Amino acid sequence: MSMTASLQVELPQEYETEQLILGILIKHPQKMDTALDKLREYHFINPTNKTIFKALLDLYTKQGKVSYVRLYDKLRREKLLADPESALLSLTESVVTGRELEPCIELLREGYAKRRILKATEEIEQMILREEEETPEKYQARAQELIFAATNVENSADEPKELLDILSRCYTNLVQRKDGKVPYGLSVRFPSIDMLTTGFKKKDLIILAGRPSMGKTSLALNFAVNVAKRQIPVLIFSLEMDDEQIGDRFVLGELFRYRDRDGNFLIPSSEYATKLSDEQLKITEKVYSELYQLPIQIVDQRGLTSLDIRAKARKVKATCPNLGLVVIDYLQLIRPADGDNKNKSWALQVGDIVRELRDLAGEIDVPVVLLSQLNRGVESRENKRPMMSDLRDSGNIEEFADVVMFVYRDDYYYPDQAEERGTRGKAEVIFAKQRKGATGTALLRFIPEFTLFVDETDRED
Repeated sequence: MSMTASLQVELPQEYETEQLILGILIKHPQKMDTALDKLREYHFINPTNKTIFKALLDLYTKQGKVSYVRLYDKLRREKLLADPESALLSLTESVVTGRELEPCIELLREGYAKRRILKATEEIEQMILREEEETPEKYQARAQELIFAATNVENSADEPKELLDILSRCYTNLVQRKDGKVPYGLSVRFPSIDMLTTGFKKKDLIILAGRPSMGKTSLALNFAVNVAKRQIPVLIFSLEMDDEQIGDRFVLGELFRYRDRDGNFLIPSSEYATKLSDEQLKITEKVYSELYQLPIQIVDQRGLTSLDIRAKARKVKATCPNLGLVVIDYLQLIRPADGDNKNKSWALQVGDIVRELRDLAGEIDVPVVLLSQLNRGVESRENKRPMMSDLRDSGNIEEFADVVMFVYRDDYYYPDQAEERGTRGKAEVIFAKQRKGATGTALLRFIPEFTLFVDETDRED
């Protein structure tokens, strides 16, 4: 007997808890909203109890009312149970109060979570016993994936989802958005970008691409700070810059706000990098104090594989369930997993990496911003605005990405003509693909000395 098989015997019986929940919902139908919010059909083990819960849910969502008579009639008319009368009598014969509902729901959810963990450990055990020719790295990644899915129950249930349940949640989200309780997506505090995207969506893989020194890292870090300022946790993977370089960029971005009456910067970037006066130090310390409060975590490790990134992101998500954004800088520095590069071109390996990171976005239920380089082909064209074909080592990048956005600055290519063209400091964020929205261009302003982008609709000078 396997270890997991012996553990299954020790699981607590949940039949009585299921019965109690159903009895409460029949006697206290005003509690259906609580059940609708926290319970699903798959939480129930007993087939009869599962059928009754599904019938209750169906009645409530279609008719808005639940009663003993309505439930009995539905079970009998649709022949859902052989003996609906006996089944319902066993649920309602004892006296119960509505106060018992939420503790019972938690017990049922805990039982479901335990079953999923046991199932995951059994799968891991069987995977190892099969002795498949896989690298230890892949064994570890698969085991982490299974355990993460098992411990994040509500985001990873593998049972088929009923359209009724899906639409109920969609309607709830619709009403909450109408009432201003929740946004559609994650705002990055650039009005022109938020208007085009209606916010970054959970589970989306967002490609942010540009030529070197175009400002894509700066823009991504600006996203991170703007999100974190609302106390939404952010995770940054930096495969190029170290953590102190990122920290200094955050500070510089905030120092941009401090100017004298004539509009001159109180602390130019050149002075921040050298020696500050006592007064300048006081201002900088204030900025540091503000940044200390931001919920940002940084991984500045080079040579990470996509499996490494997924494992670290899962770990952060497990300890920080409200993680709101992941930034990865950048795609071409991610190392292919050991054993994956033997018979594949680099372009195909990049495609595999992008697919892994798209799966990560779905797994942890968070938008993932993945930076990417553009190929040199853009340099040879008269119009140097990026296109999909400019994605370096494109492979399946376009296919797997939910959003593709490019950073373009005309004064990067034509610094001498920028004044004449009126493009000095102007940046275009070109949305070439949006699976859930329209394409278009957001106009920003880039301040290179502070590594900062500012929305053109929100000018500060």
